[in-house]
Amino acid sequence: MQFLKRILAFLALLGLGAPIPAASGEETGLGFDAYLQLLAARARAEGVSEPTIQSMTAGLTPNPRVVALDRNQPGQATNTGFPAMAPYIARHVGAGIARNGRDLRASLGPLGSDIEARYGVPLPVMIAIFGHETNYGSYTGDFDLARSLATLAWEGRRREMFADEFVALLKIADQGVPRSRLAGSWAGAFGYPQFMPSVYLRLAADGDGDGDRDIWASRADALASIANYFRDAGWRRGQPWGVAAFVPAGFDRAAIQGELAPPVCPRVHVRFSQWKTVREWRALGVQPQGWLADDVLASLFEPDGPGTNAYLLTGNYRVILEYNCSNYYALSVGLLADEIGK
Repeated sequence: MQFLKRILAFLALLGLGAPIPAASGEETGLGFDAYLQLLAARARAEGVSEPTIQSMTAGLTPNPRVVALDRNQPGQATNTGFPAMAPYIARHVGAGIARNGRDLRASLGPLGSDIEARYGVPLPVMIAIFGHETNYGSYTGDFDLARSLATLAWEGRRREMFADEFVALLKIADQGVPRSRLAGSWAGAFGYPQFMPSVYLRLAADGDGDGDRDIWASRADALASIANYFRDAGWRRGQPWGVAAFVPAGFDRAAIQGELAPPVCPRVHVRFSQWKTVREWRALGVQPQGWLADDVLASLFEPDGPGTNAYLLTGNYRVILEYNCSNYYALSVGLLADEIGK
């Protein structure tokens, strides 16, 4: 094991590739401090300055609470037995959060419209994400991100992801963001929109034109960053996320069962029907209860089963899923956006 440690340290010093072992720090027998040195070597090889590395790693210790939270994540579930959607929607699309969203929209004035025009994403959708993630900034998490991400990389359940995010966090600090701001969720998300460090580096945006990308205190920057994320994920300008739909009695659902088996988030996508144009859905008797162009592709979604609320979802719904791959999340964001937009 000492030989393995020496080899890993030597590779790290040479800066060969990403000097993170194939197994976790725990699995290789590397202690947390030794593993942290590998992460530091990688950050150094990717251009992070030595003062930043020292300030962000000095005194770090593993956080056992973070390890416990990560290991208590739910495992793979079956494709049946989905909890009812309606109670979740009632909790997350209430009158209070919608009213606060409308108040925020009004307070932004022309700036909100400018951001909307710049990115092609409806302002109510941006605000709904902001509201859902942090209740419009009222809570953003208080875990030290450097400690959390280093712990998760060392633990190893999702080693590569968290090693990447730790190095990205050091790059953010190297840009001048103070350590005091780098706090967030136990899993590494931070700021008003709860971005991961790599997402911040790639997609955070300056919404108010002051030259900063301050997603910790600037609502305009947070909303512009969310919009930039959506644009990057393929949001189609001028198209809704979906609309409520009427499904006729006796409708043959077996005939429109989805056939795709996506490699990402299969439990989410298994619940969607085949994708058909709105014109084809109308021919089958399924009627959208809001505007959708006849040539738009849509999928029928009945989250709580036949006879309950049904929706025709567009490709923009899948963009919301890019932000958080959960139908409970995506549908509640879409419905909250509709309420904010009234």
